[in-house]
Amino acid sequence: MKKIALAVLLAGIFSCSQAQKSEFAKEALSEPLTTLEDGSATLSEILQKHKGKTLVIEVWASWCGDCVKAMPKLKSLQAAHPEADYVFISMDKAKDKWESGIAKHELKGDHYWATDGMKGKFGKAIDLDWIPRYIIVDKTGKIATYRAIETDFDKIDKTLNQLKK
Repeated sequence: MKKIALAVLLAGIFSCSQAQKSEFAKEALSEPLTTLEDGSATLSEILQKHKGKTLVIEVWASWCGDCVKAMPKLKSLQAAHPEADYVFISMDKAKDKWESGIAKHELKGDHYWATDGMKGKFGKAIDLDWIPRYIIVDKTGKIATYRAIETDFDKIDKTLNQLKK
């Protein structure tokens, strides 16, 4: 009986951590991210900047092999969905690596850096457990997809097509 109760508890914890959310946690909205110009912006300010547009957020890092592998798929997604805005939030450990990664991969969109990395305040606030991580926000500011990874491009494309309607 104890084993069954433990299994149910663990399943509940795991499913909650993977749950679809329709809005960001207050901590995620208020945590400052560094801009390329050495300024800062919160996720709340970033969402306000892109209000009225479908927004694709990619959380990535230049050292991440899966992120680099997914870049061609991301570029195809951008070509297929020019109506969407794209925001990149880096989990790099150093500013020069972040900037080099943007240039090397020719990433088109707005760029921000979570200076404390994946396990930092912003990463924890968005339940970050893997990168690349894709979050889609609809035109009203509601989260349409909270957790997609590099193997989910068909799902991402389908969501973006649905949001065009």
